[in-house]
Amino acid sequence: MRRRFAAALTLAASLPASMAARAEDWPMFGGDPSNRHHSALGQIDRGNVAKLRPAWIFQTGVTGYFQAEPVIVAGVMYVSTTGNHVAALDAKSGRVLWTYTHKARTEKIFGPPSNRGVAVANGLVYEATMDGRVIALDAKTGKPVWDKEAVRPEEGETETASALSAQLGDKPVQGSSRLGFKMPPLLAEGLVIVGVTGAGYGLHVEDDKGGLDGGSVVGIEGGYGRRGWLAAYDAKTGEERWRWYVTKQDGWEGAFRATTPDGVPLHRDIAAEKAAAPQHREAWRVGGGSLWMTPAYDAEAGLIFLGTGNPAPQNFGLTRPGDNLYTMSLVALDVRTGALRWHFQQVPHEEWGYDVASPPFLLDHPTPEGPVKAVAQASKTGWIYVHDRATGRLLARSEPVIAHKNLFAPPSPEGTVVSPGPLGAISWHPVAYDAAAGRAFAQVRHGAATYTVKTVPASGGRPEIRYTETSEAKGEPSFSTLTAVDLARGGAIAWSVRAGSRLSGGTLSTEGGLVFSGEEDGHLDAHDARDGRILWRFQCGAGIGGPPVTYAVDGRQYVALAAGGASFTKASGFGTGDALVVFALPD
Repeated sequence: MRRRFAAALTLAASLPASMAARAEDWPMFGGDPSNRHHSALGQIDRGNVAKLRPAWIFQTGVTGYFQAEPVIVAGVMYVSTTGNHVAALDAKSGRVLWTYTHKARTEKIFGPPSNRGVAVANGLVYEATMDGRVIALDAKTGKPVWDKEAVRPEEGETETASALSAQLGDKPVQGSSRLGFKMPPLLAEGLVIVGVTGAGYGLHVEDDKGGLDGGSVVGIEGGYGRRGWLAAYDAKTGEERWRWYVTKQDGWEGAFRATTPDGVPLHRDIAAEKAAAPQHREAWRVGGGSLWMTPAYDAEAGLIFLGTGNPAPQNFGLTRPGDNLYTMSLVALDVRTGALRWHFQQVPHEEWGYDVASPPFLLDHPTPEGPVKAVAQASKTGWIYVHDRATGRLLARSEPVIAHKNLFAPPSPEGTVVSPGPLGAISWHPVAYDAAAGRAFAQVRHGAATYTVKTVPASGGRPEIRYTETSEAKGEPSFSTLTAVDLARGGAIAWSVRAGSRLSGGTLSTEGGLVFSGEEDGHLDAHDARDGRILWRFQCGAGIGGPPVTYAVDGRQYVALAAGGASFTKASGFGTGDALVVFALPD
């Protein structure tokens, strides 16, 4: 065990001084700025993981959509809950040190009131909220130090939702592109960096149970959407220092590409798009591009790397001709100024909901000329891409992690079945990367969706409304796998293990040769990193929604995660809860 902790100390010493921390901690989202979700701790290993048991449980008192990744610094755990409340806990016992109760300034938020974590540094706890605020709390007391309103979620809403609702049998319609924050902030260079979500997401048609009608998402033709952005705030004062907008003001149409940058045909009607372009030169103003997860950070290069979301209107591209830069991209920004260094647009003119959502992670990629400092991005389209950090050049693309069907076939009036659907292959859930093994471990969703173009006739002085409805494809296979991708050896699939229910929350790998992964039916599973065999599992009582983490206190290793319900639909059949569950080996 001493050797393992010594190895962890070596890893911590290799980080930039501003990011170095105790090896036993999990001091930020992803574990460190590389976003690898890998731990050098190995007290819990293949040989003893079967003895793992709950050490303590913290109940938040707020049920459902608990997606946060805990942060552990110097024996204190900080965790945000549904509704943006925050708790500080003794990481050894679970004793509550303080709580912060968030009072939202508006109920008009985007989607469920979930939050994916906080950031901690300089005696402060930082959180970005669903009601559009960036706040700093005193890490010892939980008292607010500063509170800045970054955006009003309801600003710029259209009346399209109510108009469409009336035409769909008065079913409630939710969405309307309200801006707010979900991602855990990134702390770098004295800045709190965070991006908005809700910019390009579709409206949702609710069913009679208050859930989503078969996962139905509606993308409406016309001036629907918001302009996504990432901003940096002074960590001491909360004052905004820079802002980068996802949609490109000049030339967002791009080159009208017929294929993706890696050569996959897009099946676009480029002639029709070019003909429509003069009428839609201002489409970038409401062009979407949500930002779902925390960027990776290379301190030496001074760059951050982040994925951007789909353009608006979602799934309906007739009124946004062109490539829609810089949506659906992996981008590199200067951390000090927000200036764009490079971008790689995975899907130009996207119409299927393939947000670049999973957090990018850093690695050294082997090439015939020697290792290259690289950044990898797991995609909803079913590949993991590896890029040169300095230039964005595509170094490698993994084997596909799913079976494609009609990939990039456009929506149609008769309905087009496409695999994957908008949930991915690999969605927002973090991918763990073990640098020593050269393997990435991803939760992969296998399934298809039907994309149907529908028309609401003009009536009562209101013009015709066209929209694309997305729903789960009936009769198509639907399941999840935990999949290991050998990035050090050409991107081959090393192994893939089918799960009992849909996987959610993300993965964690450790020096103990383990991969932890959660399921929506409430199970936390520990897999052997060599072949994917399940060595241990525990029923947490509610769907796993957050990424697992690991840390150590007084020489004892713990594994922690949020179990509060994970499904985006209320009709999933699995329970919701409010528990943060922490495991350890017996004393």
